[in-house]
Amino acid sequence: MDRIRLLLLVDYVLVRESLSRQLRLEPDFEIAAECGTAAEGLEALSGSPVDVVLLDYDAVGAQAAEFISTARKAGHQGRVLVLASEKDTAGLFLPIRAGASGVFRKHSSLDSLPRAIRQVAAGEAWVDLEVLQHLARPAVERESRNLHSLLTPRERQVVEGVVEGLTNKAIAGQLGVSEGAAKAVLREIFRKMGVRRRSQLVRAALTGSSQ
Repeated sequence: MDRIRLLLLVDYVLVRESLSRQLRLEPDFEIAAECGTAAEGLEALSGSPVDVVLLDYDAVGAQAAEFISTARKAGHQGRVLVLASEKDTAGLFLPIRAGASGVFRKHSSLDSLPRAIRQVAAGEAWVDLEVLQHLARPAVERESRNLHSLLTPRERQVVEGVVEGLTNKAIAGQLGVSEGAAKAVLREIFRKMGVRRRSQLVRAALTGSSQ
């Protein structure tokens, strides 16, 4: 079994220790490091390979995007999963744009966190639907010229479904087509947008530009 090495960047010691104890119960998880500040996190990344950083937005705040960018420039190849509270929603656009693979809401069940970590480690996105809707709203209101010039109306409908977290089957139901037809449209969108995964498509849609 491949082990997923985690870095916990959480400022409150009691929360960090509790989270660490819980995650150590998972047979495929390994806690590579625990820290409370962005500087400590960057230092930990330089000394040990990490697959997923659990980045507490409360610990770094507006520095989240800078942390991710700095880590990437320093050679970090792993993923970043942002832990965010309800009040953090408005500020999550920048870390996602900087390369965060997902957002896990702190009011969510702790039982679902291991699934979120595994999904992010596998290269997929994990973003709470409420966060997606909030972040996507400005992009929809802007009616990005780039996306509109690249995609047909049906393709834009499929993108909206992906951003909302819908499965291919659900998207097909909304469009009134077969699941195979929806997959074909999605493949064409991937080609046009220059992406290979749904997580990359979500990020492209939220930033209003192709990759």
